[in-house]
Amino acid sequence: MIARWNPFHRTPSELVPFGDFDNLFRDLAGGGFSQLVSLNPAADIVETENSIQGKIDLPGHGAKDIQVKLEGDTLTIQSERKQEKEEKGENYLRTERSYGVFSRSFVLPSSVDGSKPEARYANGVLTVTLPKAEAAKPRVIEVKE
Repeated sequence: MIARWNPFHRTPSELVPFGDFDNLFRDLAGGGFSQLVSLNPAADIVETENSIQGKIDLPGHGAKDIQVKLEGDTLTIQSERKQEKEEKGENYLRTERSYGVFSRSFVLPSSVDGSKPEARYANGVLTVTLPKAEAAKPRVIEVKE
């Protein structure tokens, strides 16, 4: 009988020379991995008729701690989420929230007018709006008979 290979299932008779890699990946997927991913927050970049808009999830950050920088065709967002001070008498049984500095950069299309950017932070979401240059906006051309 042929058995289908499953990389996440090992029998006791199988030797793993450098430790149990299966548990390493399970640990990363169960907690450690979420901490690594959360330092690179999720972002949506949307193009509308008049602008390019980026929405970046930054829960737990303060508006004053967020730095938005536009250099040439690159938009860079940087912030730090600091760990809360531990109170005496509290025993953490599990911590999944990540802390630390993150920086994320996006290369923008040449159609962006970098002279009028806007950034707003509300409900844990940073919204950066970059208007398009007039030359990049679509024009309707009338067809004559």
